[in-house]
Amino acid sequence: MGKRRRVDERRSKRRPAVVGGMVAVVVGGAGIGVYALFGGAAADAGTAARLKPVVKTGPLSETEVTTAARTFLTAWQQGSVARAAAATDDATAAAALLSGYTEDAHVSDVTLTAGKRTGDKVAFSVTGTVTYKKVSKPLAYDSALTVVRRAKDGRATVDWHASVVHPDLSDGDTLVTGEAGNPPVKALDRDGGEITAAAYPSLGTVLDGLREKYGKKAGGTAGVELRVVRGKASKAKKASDKTLLEFSKGTPGTVRTTLSPTLQAAAEQQVAKTARASVVVLRPSTGEILAVANSSHGFNTAFNGSLAPGSTWKVAVSSLLIEKGLASADKVHPCPKTFTYGGWKFHNDDDFQIKGGTFKASFARSCNTAFVSQAGELGNDSMTKQAQQVFGLSMNNWAIGVPSFDGSVPVQSAAQMAASLIGQGGVRMNPLNMASVSATVKSGTFHQPYLVSPSVDHRTLATASRTMSASTLSQLRELMNYTAAYGTAAEAMSGLGPDDGAKTGSAEVDGQSKPNGWFTAYKGDLAAAGVVQAGGHGGDTAGPIVAALLRMGG
Repeated sequence: MGKRRRVDERRSKRRPAVVGGMVAVVVGGAGIGVYALFGGAAADAGTAARLKPVVKTGPLSETEVTTAARTFLTAWQQGSVARAAAATDDATAAAALLSGYTEDAHVSDVTLTAGKRTGDKVAFSVTGTVTYKKVSKPLAYDSALTVVRRAKDGRATVDWHASVVHPDLSDGDTLVTGEAGNPPVKALDRDGGEITAAAYPSLGTVLDGLREKYGKKAGGTAGVELRVVRGKASKAKKASDKTLLEFSKGTPGTVRTTLSPTLQAAAEQQVAKTARASVVVLRPSTGEILAVANSSHGFNTAFNGSLAPGSTWKVAVSSLLIEKGLASADKVHPCPKTFTYGGWKFHNDDDFQIKGGTFKASFARSCNTAFVSQAGELGNDSMTKQAQQVFGLSMNNWAIGVPSFDGSVPVQSAAQMAASLIGQGGVRMNPLNMASVSATVKSGTFHQPYLVSPSVDHRTLATASRTMSASTLSQLRELMNYTAAYGTAAEAMSGLGPDDGAKTGSAEVDGQSKPNGWFTAYKGDLAAAGVVQAGGHGGDTAGPIVAALLRMGG
């Protein structure tokens, strides 16, 4: 007993260890006794606070970024999925995709080479071998990762997204090597010429969509390939599976499209001049899609984008106001500097006003307050019904031949409803939708746009339940014609008259220093619309692109 007491006494006299200038204390089961001794939670909380580890915050250092990237890439290259996944901020998702990279995509002999670091982002190259049924093919591509500081412990980790593994992957997508789900297709333009992504870079996603829709129907046979299989989130965004590497091509079926080789080539050239530009050209009398092009080729903004259309949406809104007797082309219409509705104060560009001006003048100059001021006279669902019943939009039933988004005009109230009257709020469109709006005005009747004739697969095209009255249609054409001749679209549309019409638009987007520039117009039996994201005013950015294409058919 005595010896034990001396041992206990000696232990009690030991000094606590000092680590890095701080006292390190080991707490075991005695914590309960401490809690009881000091009488409750306050003392326990204080003890916990003293023991809480310091979590590093602030910007990442160069060393932290390069070390985190090296740790992840080294583990991945060595085939250690668990270690690689642990070096990310989502170990579960990372482990699943990295395991599938080997087991489902059959990629082996992976070599990862780190490249240039730019801030918290590190580029790297990937080489490997894909082997399927004793046949091997080399694989090589570039990717990148971003390092972030994990909030819970301050550790520098890889910000996990599927695109780290391959840039064509979105979160939820997978890589698979095997027999393709759909046979390949040979797509033809309206003149019978073959369409390829090499000739028309914007059509890569369109070709993927045609294959998904018509691969089996066109009579082809599937080959073996490494491909991106889209997950639920990507499917919801209308993304199609994508081939990355072919082992055997299969036998393609043939699908004829409505695309004009001349207009398609011109559209590609036009959008290539400007970053983040997209455009669509239609034939108003039929709805045939003649051209579609995007500066960025990874996502088809022209067909699948969901963007606020800004003042180009005033074309559809004007049809409603005229029908309701709230506006008339040549009647005086208010255009004050500002107008408050639902607690929001709406402004015109540079707070301009038009004193004693007509509705035509307000439309041509794109006066926001002329439209917002009529919100109190409309029902919350008025614009939704107009979009659906007259313009065939926002019903999720377009069947153009490839995945597309046919606009959204939700029922809104108060300030949001007022904002929807100037193409903001919850209204969402893309160039395909806004080209269709101009086409409806030109033809007088909504014709659902299509890329593949419905006779190919006997699908049913969307319809609108009614048309505008002759008076409304006449005034709407007058508004667009006046804007093309004397309004904000005049410079872009110069020389295209007299049977043309146009409307410009600018849509504010959070986080962008410049608005998205929109332009929609028609000339003869052509209608087109375009957007330049973060480009500025539509007349200066998207306008020249659209007008150049209309001139070709004018």
